[in-house]
Amino acid sequence: MSLAHLAFVAVCIIWGTTYLAIHVALETVPVLLVAGLRWMSAGVLLCGLLLAMGKRLPPPRMWGPLILLGVLMNTVGNGFVVFAQQYVASGLTAVMIATTPFWSALLERMLPNGERFSTRALIGLAIGFSGIVILVWPEMSQGGAGGRAFVGGVIAIQLACIGWVIGTSYARRHELGNDPFPSTALQMVFSGVMLLSAATVHGDWAELSFTPRTLAAMAYLSVAGSLVAYSAYIYAIQHLRLSLVSLYAYINPIIAVALGTVLLREPLSPRILLAALLVLAGTWIVGRK
Repeated sequence: MSLAHLAFVAVCIIWGTTYLAIHVALETVPVLLVAGLRWMSAGVLLCGLLLAMGKRLPPPRMWGPLILLGVLMNTVGNGFVVFAQQYVASGLTAVMIATTPFWSALLERMLPNGERFSTRALIGLAIGFSGIVILVWPEMSQGGAGGRAFVGGVIAIQLACIGWVIGTSYARRHELGNDPFPSTALQMVFSGVMLLSAATVHGDWAELSFTPRTLAAMAYLSVAGSLVAYSAYIYAIQHLRLSLVSLYAYINPIIAVALGTVLLREPLSPRILLAALLVLAGTWIVGRK
């Protein structure tokens, strides 16, 4: 198995567990600090490792694209997911993230010389969104603050998917150097600065506290979820077909739902299961070549 394929396997397994870690971290850590501390600590660690290995970080002329990637993939792509998990169960969040290949296919079709939607893709689109409707309709019909918060969380997840897809497409089309890791390190730092600055303005530091449980979750998110898995993802999309790498979105929900059901006692009703299957099936149909 090549290094790129090993990186892909790491992404599939590790990112499936991060939804559980985010749920735990949110017990005592405010939203913006969960995301900001995660990316800042991972970026600083990776920068330190690279400098210790004698590698150079990207020059200032390359910072513009890296800041943009940090906004799209880390600040929006991850920050909105952390926000959503205040209101949406970890397993359901992973299922909603599984719509990423759909948004990827839609973006590719919007680009110059992109493919038009086939009848099969339109059917897949209808199936996938019917799953989302089944998932959110009871909360929408009931109304109330809880229902609105849940629907807002689902919308935030879809915005996160869109940001992630645009960032991934941008990263594939722009030269990040022969070694993507120095660029990835600075991208993490830039996104960490933005998220922590927002947390400071919002006054989140006054609410920050740690328990052994939440500290362990934050450490796992920083080291495994960001330093290892995100670096592996950047490496994988540089060396493997995007259609293959995007399959992680189908594997992550299986792991996340299993962990959420067993460890967090999250409900798995027939309605939720049906909605999840429709979302996964529809996204798979749209993403097929």
